[in-house]
Amino acid sequence: MPRKTLRRFLPDSHKIVDSRVIRWMGPLFKDPNLFHINRTSISASFFIGLFCAFLPIPGQMIVAALLALSFRTNLPLAMVLIWVSNPLTIAPMFLFSYRIGVLLLGQEVTTLNIELSWDWAIAQSQAIWLPLLTGSLFCGLISGSLAYLTIYQLWRWKVIKNWEARNKRRAQKTYKQEKK
Repeated sequence: MPRKTLRRFLPDSHKIVDSRVIRWMGPLFKDPNLFHINRTSISASFFIGLFCAFLPIPGQMIVAALLALSFRTNLPLAMVLIWVSNPLTIAPMFLFSYRIGVLLLGQEVTTLNIELSWDWAIAQSQAIWLPLLTGSLFCGLISGSLAYLTIYQLWRWKVIKNWEARNKRRAQKTYKQEKK
């Protein structure tokens, strides 16, 4: 069952709630829904985590935590999925998002001549912020939605498969008992 598999990889909720770093937040993390492993919670956490991974802002984990808290989804999973955008993948993700944003807004791609100065960074950010933000939100919504639907349907398929296997075992057991 998917629940058993996820329990192996996700941290124990008691360890998280009792850690010194989080303990001061008290009742905020006492909600058991933040650590539930069920189809709806896990699917929504995938949406939140992947959506926030595409946000071109510092503090993506804070945004993901706030969204997981407000929607009462699995907090550890939403936090882990942020790391899809890590130091190795963030540049290709943002370049792809920028190109999608340019395409959606009907603008031309800005060529960058890289200089290591604060003035250059500000000037370039003013030129690319709207396409980057638009593309990032679009890519985040698409990837989050695809992940939500995929996880939801895979979980449902696995549960149905388990039910069918259980019913088959019961039918075989009943058949063997009737034969005796």
